[in-house]
Amino acid sequence: MIDIKEKYMCDGCHACYSVCPKDAINMEIDDEGFWYPKVDNTKCVDCNKCEKVCPILNKTEVKSLKKAYACYNLDEDIRVKSSSGGIFTILASEIIKDDGVVFGAKFDKDFNVVHDYVEDIDGLSKFRGSKYVQSNIGDSFRQAKKFLDGGRKVLFSGTPCQIGGLKSYLNKDYDNLVTVDLICHGVPSPMIWKRYINEIGDGKKLSAMTFRDKSKGWNSGVLKYRFEDGSEINEEYGESLYIKGFIKNCFLRSSCYNCNFKTLDRGSDFTLGDFWGIEEIIPEIDKKSGVSLIMIHTKKAQDLFNGLNKNMYYEEVDINKSIVFNTCAIESVKNEKREEFFIILKDNTLGESINKIAGRKVVHRVNFMRHIKRTIKSILKYKD
Repeated sequence: MIDIKEKYMCDGCHACYSVCPKDAINMEIDDEGFWYPKVDNTKCVDCNKCEKVCPILNKTEVKSLKKAYACYNLDEDIRVKSSSGGIFTILASEIIKDDGVVFGAKFDKDFNVVHDYVEDIDGLSKFRGSKYVQSNIGDSFRQAKKFLDGGRKVLFSGTPCQIGGLKSYLNKDYDNLVTVDLICHGVPSPMIWKRYINEIGDGKKLSAMTFRDKSKGWNSGVLKYRFEDGSEINEEYGESLYIKGFIKNCFLRSSCYNCNFKTLDRGSDFTLGDFWGIEEIIPEIDKKSGVSLIMIHTKKAQDLFNGLNKNMYYEEVDINKSIVFNTCAIESVKNEKREEFFIILKDNTLGESINKIAGRKVVHRVNFMRHIKRTIKSILKYKD
């Protein structure tokens, strides 16, 4: 049976929970707010399916096509409402038009981040936009399998470890499955997220929220909170304590610091992310409302992408150059003080704890990019 002795050996993907034939595994929340499998010994029949399905215990090597494109949705309204170039909506819409189903992460009524599915294009708005919290997969793997076995097309989007868990759980290739992962910095604790919105709202109930409002442009994100009493709070990206803790890696899942999925050879069909540094690589398509980086890993993905070009502007780029400003694609995060953060948190507010570990100044992504612009030309020359 699955037995997690070291927490960095579990990414919380729910594959073991999903595969158990006796429903003997529950995903329980630890004191840091993350899900880990707990086996009910009275139900377990020692079939070991839970161990065999774990994508960390059973690593799978894959080879990617390693093709990459800079692109953006030609629909300006959708692009503005998306985190980067609005490409996810194009991919997902194509699946739904063919009587398919799309899985992704959304806010529930209490602003927990959960996985769910939609069967209509209007429903895709729930999945649009970044959500800097680990999502609860729940029964999504089982639901996706049911649709796939019934012959429906399925697009499943998630973090790279979630896609790894899904592929391991399915244990076969489905022609009618399209998987989309993302360039993941790391997943913050759902407990920390709930504590933050409680502190920032002083206990008021949240009614709407966006992590990256583009009203000031793609590179100047604003976190917007609206509460049921009508009040609002706007936080500049570089001033948000939550974003500071996220960027400084204070409260990410243990497995994120030694991620098994940081690679260009991925098990997904597509990888999506922000094309940071586009103004240096292809300045003529530097859209202030966002540009996406899309990586193509499989022939299935390339064929699908080729049929979507009427809805987007795109330009092929060297995949190595595409991640110069987004090394999270291949490098795990680091913070030697993570354990200390959770100790400090026991006796301090979240804001105080973040400041004690991360310091009081956040370097905004844009300023960071400007800081390293002087080295980009030599880096690109080296890559040639």
